[in-house]
This record gives sequence, structure tokens and C-alpha cells, in this order.
Amino acid sequence: MTNPHERIILALDVPNFSEAQAWIDRLPTVQFWKVGLQLFVADGQQVLNYLREKGKRIFLDLKFHDIPHTVASACASALPYQVDFLTVHISGGREMLKQAQAVVQNSPTKLLGVTVLTSLTDGDLSCLKVSMTTIEYVQHLAEIAQELGLAGVVCSPQELGVLRSMFPPPFLLVTPGIRLATEAAADQRRYSTPAQALGQGADYIVVGRSILGADDPALAWATLCAGIQP
Repeated sequence: MTNPHERIILALDVPNFSEAQAWIDRLPTVQFWKVGLQLFVADGQQVLNYLREKGKRIFLDLKFHDIPHTVASACASALPYQVDFLTVHISGGREMLKQAQAVVQNSPTKLLGVTVLTSLTDGDLSCLKVSMTTIEYVQHLAEIAQELGLAGVVCSPQELGVLRSMFPPPFLLVTPGIRLATEAAADQRRYSTPAQALGQGADYIVVGRSILGADDPALAWATLCAGIQP
């Protein structure tokens, strides 16, 4: 990663290919794009093929969570897309993670384990009968991911400092829940600014509404990039 802006992944949180294509063309300097559930279910193959044609990096964020055979098969089906990152929920269990990692092991695709969604808090975990605090549970899940050979984890900004001290590079920390200082939190509960997240050890940050929802998205993108220059 020679340029700081290559550490920003822009979330294509739009409903269809035509809107995705418009954004990709509108922001040509964005190198790394995230495709999530909404867009993938609508027009996944078309979007991923277009991103590859444009020479973009791809984070396919589908958060697989099912029985081991089903998740391993889904990972195998994703390999032809040649994405950079693919996600699974660590809470799916060791056997699920083991089989998924075996599928991607000799491919260019890196498997990332999702720890705890940024919309959740200690209270939410308590309702699910998880006795650990959020940060304790994230640490526990990250340890499982690292032990089983995953390339890294997806975590909120609040866990970055602890996880980076536990897991030095090349173990990847990919962080959503990013908001500019002037923005409201929306549905995120564990969030930070881009500079704070990168300063705490994030390898990549995931940004969406801050850019796509801006009055001038190109200016917002340029401002974001300028704000993380060393």
C-alpha cells in the first residue's frame, strides 16, 4: 500500500448494478470497493465483473454463517470472482472456519472473520446470553480466527488498540463504523473518525454514507483522503 487512500474501502451500498456502475465511474480514484448483501443479491455477478474489468480491488462482504459444508461450498463459489477479501462470521464455529479457510488457502482471496457487528453493544450481547463484554468477546473471536489461519478480522474502532497489540501485522484489522467528525452516528454504536481508526492500527477502514451521502461526493472523497495523509 503505497498511498494512504488505498487503505480506504468504499462501500457500494446501493440497490442495483446501474447505480453501482454510476458510482464506480463517478469516483475513478477509488481503488477498493465493498460489495455487501443488498447489492450482491440484486446484481452481484454483474457488479463484480465490472469492478474486475476496471482493475479495482474488491471486498465481498457476505458474512457467511451456516453449517460448515454450506459455507465451504459458498466460499468455493466465490473464488472465480477473484475478490481480495471475503467474510465469514467467526461465531459460526471452528469447523465452519476451518473448512472455509481450507477452500481459500491457495487462492488470492483472503478470508476475514467478522467479530461483533458495529451496531451491537454490551446490552445486545447480554440479551443473547453472552456473558463477556463486547471487547472481551471480540478478543475471544479474534483469537479463534488467528488460530485457524484466517487472514484477519473485521472489528469496530473501539477494539483496534487491543487487537493490534495482540495480533501484529500481517494479521489484518479491517474496520467499519467510520464516521467523519461532523457526522451523526446513525445505526453505528461503536465508531470513530478515519484518522483515529488508522492511528489505532487499522489496516483498512470501510466508509460508505460519508461519501455516497455527501452533497459533493468527489469533494468528500478528496477531503477524506487528504485527512489521512501522513
